[in-house]
Amino acid sequence: MFGDRVKFWVTMNQPNLLAKFAYMNGWFPPGHCSKPYGNCAFGNSSIEPYIVGHNMILSHANAVSIYRNNYQETQGGYIGIAVAARWYEPLRNTTVDQLAVERAISFNVPWFLDPIILGDYPAEMRKILGPTLPEFTLKQKKKLHATKLDFIGLNHYSTWYLKDCIFSSCEMDPMDGDARALSLAERDGVPIGKQTGAPFFYDVPHGMEKVVMYYKQRYNNTPTYITENGYAQASNSSMTAKDFTGDTERIDYISGYLTYLVSAMRKGADVRGYFVWSILDDFEWTSG
Repeated sequence: MFGDRVKFWVTMNQPNLLAKFAYMNGWFPPGHCSKPYGNCAFGNSSIEPYIVGHNMILSHANAVSIYRNNYQETQGGYIGIAVAARWYEPLRNTTVDQLAVERAISFNVPWFLDPIILGDYPAEMRKILGPTLPEFTLKQKKKLHATKLDFIGLNHYSTWYLKDCIFSSCEMDPMDGDARALSLAERDGVPIGKQTGAPFFYDVPHGMEKVVMYYKQRYNNTPTYITENGYAQASNSSMTAKDFTGDTERIDYISGYLTYLVSAMRKGADVRGYFVWSILDDFEWTSG
């Protein structure tokens, strides 16, 4: 219906977040989880997220196959997938925290893009999860190989410090606990960046260049779009229209991130576009 006008297609948006939010933490429908990640009526946080992720990857491959075989040649479009791309810095300049960063990265974007682009899950995931992580059949691997991405979509907002939880005791981290790591916004009481209106996002513009350059190297400089990046403005009932429109912090945030994105492009990253999220106020998943 829209193929004559729409030339860029994303099969899924942030499936790596949805799998965790809905089947590990139980924050989103259908609200599945188990201890220590949560206390839901149903679910198994150690198994279900990876089954769900596996099926998402296979459904992505099916969608790409259908588009390639039936529409792409006549419509002249492109197809890819958009993933949430968190970035991390080691909490301490130690080997264990640096290894924790590598694990957390593997459990983030590469969880989905490694099978799609490289043919299988990251070795770090396989080492930690063992047989819990599903296997791709030979037929499925062939299909993944035959349905390569035209582009990668990266949704990037913030960077976190990361602490190792294999050799150190940690509280349970609902986002990075499966990588045996703990993400933190502060080091020695100093925030990693200025907090935005969204309490889980901080203004850390250099993370944009690092995340883009990392995936440039990992995925052979596949054409990339920043499919989401933007600033959440804090609000309260006493704010006036002037307060809302005088959003200089949003300007500073976007300017900083674009500066580092341009730096990555000058270093050879094949970035084709950038989208601000969002042009209007929105209802953010389960929180208005």
